[in-house]
Amino acid sequence: MPVPALYRYSALYLPVLLVLGFNSCQSSGSGYVAPDDALFTLLTADDTGVDFMNTVTEGEEYNLLSYRNFYNGAGVAIGDLNGDGLNDLYFTANQGPNELYLNRGDWQFEKVDAGVAGAMDWSTGVSAIDVNADGLLDLYVCNSGNPAGGRRANELFINRGNDARGIPTFEEAAAAYGLDDRGYSTQSAWFDYDGDGDLDVYLLNNSFLNPQVLNPNGENRNQRDYEGGDKLLRNDAGPGGEPRFTDVSEEAGLYGSRIGFGLGSGLGDFNGDGWTDLYVSNDFWERDYLYLNQQNGTFAEELNTRVDHVPISSMGSDVGDLDNDGHPEIFTTDMLPADNQRIKVSTQFDTYTIEGIKNEANYHHQLLQNCLQLNDGTGRFREVASYAGVSATDWSWGALIFDMDMDGRKDIFVANGIYRDITDRDFVDFIEDKEQVKKVVAEKGRYDWRDFVNLMPHNQQANYAFINAGELKFDDQAQALGLGQPSYSNGAAYGDLDGDGDLDLVINNVNQAPLLYRNGARETGRHGITVRLKGPQANRSAIGAKVILHTNLGTQVLEQYPTRGYLSTVGTELIFGLAEDETPRSVEVRWPDGSVSSSETIEKDGVLDMDHRSATDPSAVGEVPAVAATVFSADTALLDVPAVHVEPFFNDFNHEGLVLRKLSDPGPKVVPGDVNGDGLEDFVLLGSIGTPDKLYLQAADGNFRLSSNGSFEQTAGYESSCGALFDADGDGDNDLMLGSGGNELARGADAYAVRYYENVDGNLVYNPILAPQVVGEISCIVPKDIDFDGDMDVFIGSRSVPGNYGLTPQSYLLTRENGTWINNTPDDIASAGMVTDAVWSDLNQDGRPDLIMVGDWMPVTIAFMVNNAEISNVFEIPNSAGWWNAIEAADLDGDGKEDLVLANWGLNSKFRASTERPLRLLTKDFDQNGKSEFIVEWYPPADDQAFPFAQKPQLHAQLPGLRKRTLSYSDFAEATYESLFTDEERKDAIERRATQLQSCVVWNLGEGKVMIEPLPWQAQLTPQFAIALGDVNGDGKKDLWLGGNLYGLSPQVGRADAGRGTLLVNQGDRNWRYLTPREAGIDVTGQVRDACFIEGGGGIKTLLVARNDAELMTFRVTQLTPSSR
Repeated sequence: MPVPALYRYSALYLPVLLVLGFNSCQSSGSGYVAPDDALFTLLTADDTGVDFMNTVTEGEEYNLLSYRNFYNGAGVAIGDLNGDGLNDLYFTANQGPNELYLNRGDWQFEKVDAGVAGAMDWSTGVSAIDVNADGLLDLYVCNSGNPAGGRRANELFINRGNDARGIPTFEEAAAAYGLDDRGYSTQSAWFDYDGDGDLDVYLLNNSFLNPQVLNPNGENRNQRDYEGGDKLLRNDAGPGGEPRFTDVSEEAGLYGSRIGFGLGSGLGDFNGDGWTDLYVSNDFWERDYLYLNQQNGTFAEELNTRVDHVPISSMGSDVGDLDNDGHPEIFTTDMLPADNQRIKVSTQFDTYTIEGIKNEANYHHQLLQNCLQLNDGTGRFREVASYAGVSATDWSWGALIFDMDMDGRKDIFVANGIYRDITDRDFVDFIEDKEQVKKVVAEKGRYDWRDFVNLMPHNQQANYAFINAGELKFDDQAQALGLGQPSYSNGAAYGDLDGDGDLDLVINNVNQAPLLYRNGARETGRHGITVRLKGPQANRSAIGAKVILHTNLGTQVLEQYPTRGYLSTVGTELIFGLAEDETPRSVEVRWPDGSVSSSETIEKDGVLDMDHRSATDPSAVGEVPAVAATVFSADTALLDVPAVHVEPFFNDFNHEGLVLRKLSDPGPKVVPGDVNGDGLEDFVLLGSIGTPDKLYLQAADGNFRLSSNGSFEQTAGYESSCGALFDADGDGDNDLMLGSGGNELARGADAYAVRYYENVDGNLVYNPILAPQVVGEISCIVPKDIDFDGDMDVFIGSRSVPGNYGLTPQSYLLTRENGTWINNTPDDIASAGMVTDAVWSDLNQDGRPDLIMVGDWMPVTIAFMVNNAEISNVFEIPNSAGWWNAIEAADLDGDGKEDLVLANWGLNSKFRASTERPLRLLTKDFDQNGKSEFIVEWYPPADDQAFPFAQKPQLHAQLPGLRKRTLSYSDFAEATYESLFTDEERKDAIERRATQLQSCVVWNLGEGKVMIEPLPWQAQLTPQFAIALGDVNGDGKKDLWLGGNLYGLSPQVGRADAGRGTLLVNQGDRNWRYLTPREAGIDVTGQVRDACFIEGGGGIKTLLVARNDAELMTFRVTQLTPSSR
């Protein structure tokens, strides 16, 4: 059970309460009534005969003080234990006997005494697996609980067949098989890891130790805990032919340390090589593990290089192909609530400093949210839970991926609930108050844990049922589906309990009857196919097999791994749903040994039995298929000296505690242009504070060489944020103008001055005398001869006021007159907003350039120019206010008019924005201390009212005067912007809005009309910062490459790292075709800040990709066509 992130590095007054919890879920009232047409029907004990209950009672021996996992719950297994063709149910119990219910048909179950009640104190997970390969399902039960060490051994109940009444009989044999582990066992995961044909087992354990007393050092991960750590047990033959399991954890390369707090595991072929890989989700501050099978009896743990971030307190997990591309995704639960009340009362986020400490200690990047890892086809993942709408499900346990509504797309079920909520911040404040604790002890005359535990609230919560709407978008429809009963749910499993061809659902609860749901999908006209597998002798259930259904609409894939989710086992039948217009064509089974079976004799709503004996010889089915020639190829030899950007560390959050993101790391930008007059494009890579800018000159062969420049060394103390190469002095060569940025220094500091480098015989020489007298946090410099006098004028955009986020910075429109820069800035441009980028384009085709500006909290703003560089009017595209980062102009639809490409924040974060639910930024010196403050207001996902985004400690630290207005966390959870501040205090506050967060195209329709349209969903997975336009396939149309990511976010916001570069090929008719990084040949990690195509000698085209605090990436384009920037 998780603990608040804040307390991973501090201690509560009552240390025992530290180890008990994190956030809990949204409370649902007890009056839920399912709709009449609900897909699922809840069946009661009177309906089914299942009267089991996992009753957990606190007492002297077992309570929150003695056992931290007291409310982690128990599991359920679904499987045919008596061989009658019907799936039976087996429930584990924490304090009572485990119970077996035989399925007698028609939803009637009989509780039987089959010797599987268990003799240990505290059962957790259960696997229904044929351990001894006799064709009968056995039961392996994990046990835990007793801190003293007794009555904690895991139990193996070997199925000895049915008695005369048809009731299976079991014999406990864990010790004989070497499976009587005495750790804090959570669950077992069964699979053939070494390819010898039999089933091995990964044993998921929880450390014995209090996580608060462990040294938070990642090196502890390599120190094996032979008693309590995770274990891999290999299936070897015993003396009598029975299996005997041998601990091979160390030689196989698996961790098993004291800092492992495993709660969930997921099996699947993550990298497509035909071998089973393993994902382990760890609670507390230990990171998750991603083990890739090396096909030689060992694993390589590669989470850090294949997964960008994981949950802070990982709980249950499951694996499944959610986008029907043949590659399995990984879904892992955590504890982020969806509503303001729960977020404010129960959630505590790490500070940016603590987040950095964890990462430095090799705990990887961890966020407080569920994580959905999107598989790119090579076993590398992008985390997209926020985009998918599945990141916030509060106190979550079991996770299951299956097709609930039988429409051909897999859905996600999440089990929620906690019987006592240790994370209630008002409760935590109470127990941290020594005087309050002393008072209670004085009143009672003793210290008794019950006097404090009973103050913790209960949180009965509704489970989540996310229906897959396609394009990785999910919608919670638990209430409509009949799954909205409030509960304290933990383990869950699915299986066909009534033989009708859809998947029913069973959930084990704490102190509450289990939930048995009958799925009515088939009765409502949905269709599907059931596949039953019969594997070889040593693996009758064919665990590890991959089943591929080919249809007229594509493919679906299911992998046979029954131990799933959290503490539980699902049925072994594999059920595919079908869309309304989907027709099955064939089924292919790739067996674990590499052999293949296939069948085209398949009917809709039919049952297909596939036997390993029909398999053909193994082929190259496990190999990752080759990809055709790609659009790009990486070429590190393009530069004679690698161009590396170095970003000095600066913690913006220590200076502006409420800011959502760092502003101190804007670069690097690439400034292209011909510097030495040879007709070839060169470029300047801009540097940060302490690192000089770098000039690379292009040679005739298309390669680039670094050119030394003393002026760049001289001005290395500036942070170069943007720039432009253009003929500023009218002498026929390109000079360089650079803006300065960052957020480290005070407003008005000389370090924010615009700089000018005169081109003297191909050398760029710093000349401050010729520079415009402009100081500010500059975001863009965009030259254009706007007055048609033959020399270049320039727009200089400003991003923000350093140290005063939310105030309006000044932008500039400078004209060049008689060799002097003249400030001709109209008010509408000077105060346009927090400008991040701009472009000149003749949108209205009147022969004059128009200025289009975008920015933070800004609408797309167009300043139409007339004669003498004057503005005729300023137009804001309606409903376009966003968090824009970049803009480029080009004719994308071939109609002769330039369109606009706009890079925005995207949809893969907590934030959504619309005209009905806008984001707001309110800025003012609220406390009249001489420095402005700001409030970010948002709509939490589950609320229809806007609230301040900041948490109580952060807002009170910035505005101490608010402490008396919201004394408790409950008070703060009710506070709005209007209730926190009086009318007078709110008066004259600067209000900004955002209503559009998607990266977009603005289509120029002509006649003064434009249409804004979001780019394809793949472009919305991260904040985009770089736009490169060019024809990459030789068809004469401008294609689009986007790059982004943003790591410098407050921990409450998260980490934006799902971008790997987005290539959109222009199909014409305003349509785009997305190419995966593998198909495109360009896979970019890191924080991209700029990109551009450069024409090279010999017709070579190069794409430069500039990344913050990383090496510049260079790619050759295989199609050689003209491009533009």
